[in-house]
Amino acid sequence: MDLRTIGCVELNSVAMGMHTADEMVKAAEVELVVARPTCPGRYIAIVAGDTGAVKSSVETGCRIGGEMLVDSFVLASVHPDVIPALGGAPEDASINALGVIETCTSASCILAADAAAKAAQVHLLEIRFAAGLAGKAFVVMTGDVSSVQAAVEAGVAGVGESGPVLSHVVIPSPSEGLKARIL
Repeated sequence: MDLRTIGCVELNSVAMGMHTADEMVKAAEVELVVARPTCPGRYIAIVAGDTGAVKSSVETGCRIGGEMLVDSFVLASVHPDVIPALGGAPEDASINALGVIETCTSASCILAADAAAKAAQVHLLEIRFAAGLAGKAFVVMTGDVSSVQAAVEAGVAGVGESGPVLSHVVIPSPSEGLKARIL
């Protein structure tokens, strides 16, 4: 299955989110990449597959989610770092400069991460969804300072109308203590 297109539906209800994720998978031939509750009582469902199937799945998710819908998107040609980063930071990553983009929704954070990774030579370390974050999400990336700066700028712009971006930062030379906590 082609995992280069992803689609996301974020809802304000865990129960409705679970129902929506189920219906999204039944609506088209897609793989359910993420389906879990996030704070504050939200639920995110991310599917991957062929572009047409993902579009159909997300349309179904938006229809089922109705007034509980917080955000949604279909992202064709997703950067290859995005799906692994959804699972958390790799244990063996080398960390140079760090870039962090913090957003209001999980869906907008994925858009920021994809735009950042496509804009410069950076490696996405983690996309963290709203768990203990009051509904916010963030992406952490690494690379050389100029690449991280360019990626963060592109990521902030890449959120578009899904925003807002709450905060973003480039840390040119993170301490060993911080690096140890990230991995």
